[in-house]
Amino acid sequence: MTSFSDDDVRAQIAACKRLFTEHFGGQCSHVVSAPGRVNLIGEHTDYNEGFVMPFCIQRCTVLAARKISGTTCRVVSVNEGPGSVTEFPGDASLAPCTDWTNYMRGVVAQYLPSLPGGSCAFEAAVLSTVPLGGGLSSSASLEVATASLLESLYGLQVDPKEKALRCQKCEHTYCDTPCGIMDQMISACGRKGAALLIDCRPPFATEHVPLNDPDVVLLVANSNVKHKLSGSEYPDRVRQCKEACAAMRAKGHTQVNFLRDATPALLECCADTLSPEVMKRASHGISEDLRTDRKSTR
Repeated sequence: MTSFSDDDVRAQIAACKRLFTEHFGGQCSHVVSAPGRVNLIGEHTDYNEGFVMPFCIQRCTVLAARKISGTTCRVVSVNEGPGSVTEFPGDASLAPCTDWTNYMRGVVAQYLPSLPGGSCAFEAAVLSTVPLGGGLSSSASLEVATASLLESLYGLQVDPKEKALRCQKCEHTYCDTPCGIMDQMISACGRKGAALLIDCRPPFATEHVPLNDPDVVLLVANSNVKHKLSGSEYPDRVRQCKEACAAMRAKGHTQVNFLRDATPALLECCADTLSPEVMKRASHGISEDLRTDRKSTR
């Protein structure tokens, strides 16, 4: 993956403004952005209410937009499809679809109760430099950028953690993805020059961990492996972790609602009732959670 600078971000914003003018005419009134992320430590722990420690990258999703009259949202993206304008309702008639706009539709749906009259209407150009399917949370970046746009257009004051939770609910209800809170939380709450330690158990405590050691360089490399949370092994892993927790509860360990509540010894007690694959998945989740919590204190 090539390096990305502040000049590149400024060029991306300018290109997004041009895209807006090309498709909608005139000038946009608002520009917002949200970053992608890389996770340092804590894999498959967020949906187990454990600990994760991601950090933001400069690659981001930019939206150039303006508010319009009515209850129709009009969007265009050159990252998805041929770059033609797509429309969807900005009111209670809004429903999921089968294209990329689900990541915007779902966020709009979460914000409708907060909007004046319970509806919205805007035109927006979308330009992202977060590689699609690259495991850098391009979907969360688009969701958080959409949430920021609605807040900016309609003067809403929403706590960043609440913003992240609304975007997560978008994934659950519109994108059929049972994701944890990590991707949306780091995109909404991250700071430049710091990782974010996230306790993925409500109330989602966070701590910014400075990345200021001059002897440490973080290198993000492109593996060329495509990632997709929905319709992949991801939902299977969520299900397998729940299966392991249920097995531990059946053994009398009623406190184990998530792998966060388990230990390697408790899991080992269930080896006779769980498949080797489920044991492997659960063992990873438990050990990774312990490792993340331990590393964060050093």
